[in-house]
Amino acid sequence: MKRFRPCDLDQPFLLPPSLQDWLPEGHLARFVANVVDALDLSPILDTHARKDGRGKAAYHPILLVRLLVYGYAVGKRSSRQLERATYDEVPFRYLAADQHPDHDTISTFRQVHLQELAKLFLQVLALCRKAGMVQLGQIAIDGSKLAANASQRKSHSYAKLSEREQKWLETVEQILKDAQAKDEQEDNEFGPGRRGDELPADLATAQQQLDRIRAAKKELEEEARRRAEQAAKEKEAQGGKPKDESQRKRWYRSAKGVPSQKELGNLTDPQSRVMIDGANNRYIQGYNTQIAVDQKQQVILAAEVTSQQNDRQQLVPMVDAVETNVQAKCSLVVADTGYWNEGRIGELGERGVDVMVPPDGFATWRRTGTLPRNGARGPLAVKMRERLTSEPDATQYKKRSGIVEPVFGLIKELRHYRRFLFRGLEKVRAEWQMICMAMNVWKLHRHQPQVVLA
Repeated sequence: MKRFRPCDLDQPFLLPPSLQDWLPEGHLARFVANVVDALDLSPILDTHARKDGRGKAAYHPILLVRLLVYGYAVGKRSSRQLERATYDEVPFRYLAADQHPDHDTISTFRQVHLQELAKLFLQVLALCRKAGMVQLGQIAIDGSKLAANASQRKSHSYAKLSEREQKWLETVEQILKDAQAKDEQEDNEFGPGRRGDELPADLATAQQQLDRIRAAKKELEEEARRRAEQAAKEKEAQGGKPKDESQRKRWYRSAKGVPSQKELGNLTDPQSRVMIDGANNRYIQGYNTQIAVDQKQQVILAAEVTSQQNDRQQLVPMVDAVETNVQAKCSLVVADTGYWNEGRIGELGERGVDVMVPPDGFATWRRTGTLPRNGARGPLAVKMRERLTSEPDATQYKKRSGIVEPVFGLIKELRHYRRFLFRGLEKVRAEWQMICMAMNVWKLHRHQPQVVLA
């Protein structure tokens, strides 16, 4: 007769079970626990300290940080998903020490400490450098569009927003007049017994709509003002002489400092923009995410987010971010055609940073031997085309796509991060740094899964 091992679900344990028996050695969850223990969480811990010791015992912040870091590393960031996982999935149950914080607790913790959690990106990057994963030989920069937590249908042109603002302003004024007339009628009928500051329900709705419209218009106006200030500074620094035709056109468009009547603003997330997602060539309401990746182990060295639809102004800020984060000078930076900006590339060259970026129209020129009518024709563009068609630079540049694009593939395809949870540029930037921090933790684990970081 065949013998089987017992599988009685009611079998009692003779000794208490140990959490350490739940996962195999080298599991990512064990590694995350070690990483979190090695991080400086004092800014988060200090906010939870009570000197008098009153109140119900709360879930430990370290437990919640473990859940969030591991969740982001494996593609689970919804607070409800994380709560369910503490019951259903052994790694989460292990990290939660067999406790089960509810989704409200997880969500509130993340919202309250979002900026401090984002700063952990730099601490994890320091661990990657300590492990020898950062070489700073060739750095690849790229951008990708991620959807905002907002509907594209809620985007309207500046002219339309102005029209709707006037409509809702008239509505609010009429409601206030009606309310005042009603108050006077009731005072005459019943005496002045009401406080008189109650907000009618229809006024609350109308005022909310008016506030949203004004917020969207304000964001468009501030962005136009920033563009005008930047253009004015560049023009003064260059003595009024643009470095190329694109810069001259940008100066002209930005001079007035007011938004175009056709420029779109969103009522749900005013800082998001309608932009083309190059991966599928369609419009989304979103943000432009940026990463700089090291060639050796594809560690993310810098992670930023912008509301600008294209990458032309992002090269210098990303190089600055890398040099600030790693406290070292970049030697070679490569990026795709979308980053071509003769003025910016010239600025980096003056700083001693070697940059390889194909000019506008480079692909057409390489294929046909002729430039399109709008192709870049400045002196740097001519030199860059010559450089990228000669060895060994041509071979070196071809490595770009294999360095940075797989990282976006990991984030968007394998971890399914295609939409932000938060709204507003500041919070979205913090969330993006949390995502990139978790990706670096995952890469650090693959590099040395058995390491004890404490």
